[in-house]
Amino acid sequence: MTITNSNVASQIVKQTQSKVGTVHFFNHIAVIEFNEGTHIDINSVKKTLKDIRNYFGDSKPFGIVANRVNSYSISLLDVKDARRTLPNLAAYGIVSYNSATRMNAEIESSFCEWKDICFNNLYEGLDTIYHRVNGNQLISSLN
Repeated sequence: MTITNSNVASQIVKQTQSKVGTVHFFNHIAVIEFNEGTHIDINSVKKTLKDIRNYFGDSKPFGIVANRVNSYSISLLDVKDARRTLPNLAAYGIVSYNSATRMNAEIESSFCEWKDICFNNLYEGLDTIYHRVNGNQLISSLN
């Protein structure tokens, strides 16, 4: 299910598009839907990363949900480089809709610093990432 066809579509604050896909912004989460057949690497996502950084800034904790409604490839060796451009990324998750995308998400998770990033539906992913981001805010506000 695309985010625009979900029950939370009315809560989208902003959207940006690039050659590789669309980013849907909420208060604490960015949902990325990459285009069918796209290859994702550090060069192809420069605009996407810039849009995310412009929206959230350098200090506000946020989360990303990759909503895999389409099939695409990703350069796993670029994951850490992309992560470094978003210093305040507090949580990351991947929503997969079939066994092939689930397997890809599990492989991708081995290159991430977070555990339990694979979700079976959009609402589970959004809810979990939202709570992980808010948990980070509560912990950081105590320091």
